[in-house]
Amino acid sequence: MFTQPNNWSKLTAQEKREARFASWMDTEKRQFDSPEAEGEYKLRAQRIKDVIDLKEPDRVPITPFIGAYSMKYGGITPYEGMYDYDKYTAAWHAFNREFGLDYLIFSGAFNPGKVYDILGYQVYRWPGGGLSEDVDFQCVEAEYMLADEYDRFIADPEAYYMRVYMPRAFSALEGWAMLPTFFASMELPMAPALMIPAGLPPVQASFKAFLEAGQAALEYAEASGKADGYLQAKYGMPALPGGFTKAPFDYIGDTLRGTRGIMLDMFRQPDKVLAAVDRLVPIATRLGIETATANDNPFVFIPLHKGADGFMSNADFKKFYWPTLKAVLEGLIAAGLVPWNLVEGGYNSRLETIAADPPPAGSTYWNFDQTDMVAAKKHFGDWAAIAGNVPSSLLHAGTPDEVDAYVIGLIDKAGAGGGYAMATGAVLDHTTVENLHAMIDTTKEYGVY
Repeated sequence: MFTQPNNWSKLTAQEKREARFASWMDTEKRQFDSPEAEGEYKLRAQRIKDVIDLKEPDRVPITPFIGAYSMKYGGITPYEGMYDYDKYTAAWHAFNREFGLDYLIFSGAFNPGKVYDILGYQVYRWPGGGLSEDVDFQCVEAEYMLADEYDRFIADPEAYYMRVYMPRAFSALEGWAMLPTFFASMELPMAPALMIPAGLPPVQASFKAFLEAGQAALEYAEASGKADGYLQAKYGMPALPGGFTKAPFDYIGDTLRGTRGIMLDMFRQPDKVLAAVDRLVPIATRLGIETATANDNPFVFIPLHKGADGFMSNADFKKFYWPTLKAVLEGLIAAGLVPWNLVEGGYNSRLETIAADPPPAGSTYWNFDQTDMVAAKKHFGDWAAIAGNVPSSLLHAGTPDEVDAYVIGLIDKAGAGGGYAMATGAVLDHTTVENLHAMIDTTKEYGVY
């Protein structure tokens, strides 16, 4: 947990950021197995800070997003990775010993299947939860928020999420749909009436499942913490990123209305969509601040989905997507945090729009997937750290020589003057040992400033 100084409210955004970085980079409060590991931690943390500050580090950092490949390399199935924490930990450690990444990037594949089982999660299918044990998890889009429910959502997003969305998204929480407003408890005669639904069997069953899932989540958190703590202590690997949030439009478009629903709404009831995404700005901002602060980490991970090229026109991007995303970025920056944007898909038609009114220089990080990196450097290089975009297809089906050539080209195109990190364009589920080594080793050799 990051501890705010007593004069926190009087600090500028830059001063808050420096305080968060100082806490994240502090080695005195961390345990290391050796002076060498502590030295590596300092070096790696400084390397990424230099990139954020748009400086030249000692060399280009290597910050790929590793997903299910860590399990494949470790010789376990996706099912074992989600249900057997000992096997997952062994695989995760083996992966890091082999490849020696610069940073302890969270693994999106390490998910607690037991928690989803208990809750009856409907939004995803996973190995052992509707899918075979040897495949990765998948999202199942549906309209968990109906087209005529915008007003109810806008009036109270938290209440809507708890009493409408969650009973639909988690079958074990259907009883929560019967919960009354908690404002009923503000007067003595009404407090007992508030408690009556809690005595009903469906509500009690839902709370029972919620508590069981909470215990299972704690078990997962303990296993995850031990797995990551070992790597930090032994190899000096700082964790990235620490917080999480989403673009307001993606909250609606991903798992509330779904792609089809949100696209229809943009034409049929655009004012409702705009009001809903505006309503989500403070909620999305608060989530990012709270999660990053809890993990004592200055970075907030934001996966960008529906704003990609092909999902909407640039005019609609300017109207529906970018204004509220920018507001969230600004709120996080004001709190001293660095938004870590995973720009999935292509943003080739978005670069000029964002660069025309960008966040403050040295305050954001953009990991591009299918965006032209020459154009990204041109439009973003003066004010933002950029990363990417080694294609997953190349790492899966290419040769080491092809990976070498691509990495060298990226460093030449995007690495000049600093402010660049080598990374995959998307979360890495499939590759070969030889190709991943090629990406890492070539960066270490060629990416020296």
